[in-house]
Amino acid sequence: MRIALLGYGKMGKAIEAIAIERGHSITLKVSSSSEILALQNCDVAIDFSLPTTAVANISSCLEAGVPVISGTTGWLEYYDNIVSLCDASKGTFLYASNFSLGVNMFFELNKTLAKLMTKLPQYKASIQEIHHTQKLDAPSGTAITLANEIITETIYEKWTLDRPKQKEIGILAKRIENIPGTHDVIYESQVDSIQIKHTAHSREGFALGAVIAAEFVHDKKGVFTMKDVLNIS
Repeated sequence: MRIALLGYGKMGKAIEAIAIERGHSITLKVSSSSEILALQNCDVAIDFSLPTTAVANISSCLEAGVPVISGTTGWLEYYDNIVSLCDASKGTFLYASNFSLGVNMFFELNKTLAKLMTKLPQYKASIQEIHHTQKLDAPSGTAITLANEIITETIYEKWTLDRPKQKEIGILAKRIENIPGTHDVIYESQVDSIQIKHTAHSREGFALGAVIAAEFVHDKKGVFTMKDVLNIS
């Protein structure tokens, strides 16, 4: 495949290395929001840009008929608009808050545990996430996904970065240098704690998942998720 990289920071460079290793070529690298997207020689685009530029990048790809996957977080208030544009243009779009294959298995584990914990109301759920200091949004998209999955399965109604009230899931977001990403889901009672955890050791896991997702969507039409990529029902 001929791949456009929209966002050429550390993640973009990690994706480039893995894509080339898997036999693909990089035909466009965009590192600035002011650059014009010359997409005519691209089979698929991978967006790891900024929250302020992701919507424009994704829209440009859909309007040009180029399948696009996005791992940029912090723009999801416009997600429904992008889905509508994808449908109207008969295009291809996949968003994931985290492309790591391990994290997507962690999502499934989180949902299963949440269902089980509905039987034990004495446990209070919380989430902690730690990322590198260059990450601009907080909480992470992955933490929000984890919280929303718990909300779907339980009596919790919302998540918060503040001190949680009743029926709120507290999220603690930390930024520490050179931490690729760590997520903990914790259920705490007066007598014990239950905890599940995912720790990323490098960016390569996210990059590999993004390239695999691009390979999956490049010849398809519609709106997809990592569940489709991993064939998780």
